[in-house]
Amino acid sequence: MGDNTKNETEDMGLTPADLAQLTASYTANMLAVRKSVLGGGRFSWQYLWTGGAADAKGSTCPGPLVRNATCAADLRALCAASSPQWAQRAMMYAFSPGYCGGDPSVLADFEQDLAGFLLTRGPYAWLGHGWNACSRNYRYPAALAGDYGEPSGLCAETAPGSGVFTREYSKATVQLDCGTWTGSVVPK
Repeated sequence: MGDNTKNETEDMGLTPADLAQLTASYTANMLAVRKSVLGGGRFSWQYLWTGGAADAKGSTCPGPLVRNATCAADLRALCAASSPQWAQRAMMYAFSPGYCGGDPSVLADFEQDLAGFLLTRGPYAWLGHGWNACSRNYRYPAALAGDYGEPSGLCAETAPGSGVFTREYSKATVQLDCGTWTGSVVPK
């Protein structure tokens, strides 16, 4: 634990023990807020689930939850009924490359990101960018305004080990082939 700015602790008249107590109290307070917000079935930007454990803190610099290099493993985990987005957490899914990097006007893996999102989204989900500054150009493809209907179930692998995952919606069929890194959303 240390100062963010040189001599900050001393300039405020605090001792290192005071700073440690303030930090511990802040952490405890934020944990209580988090439990209250999530326990009440609500969410805030900072508490959106961006991957990992069900109780993992979210990130304002999220990434795509399905990535090319780990596609099949990602989808096997995210399609499982025990994955947090199905009942426990509101999900935030970012366009590739994610993590507040890259140019938000360039969506290099848009079809794969849209398919990955639609395959894995639970009842409450968000697809977009992390914080990249207000002065940037953010691309908004027409497919983002598409009406794909309601999902009829969870995503699933078409056959064990196939690496091809699908999910039916009332107005579209969504598929992501991890072997070819090809995503599709086909209207019905």
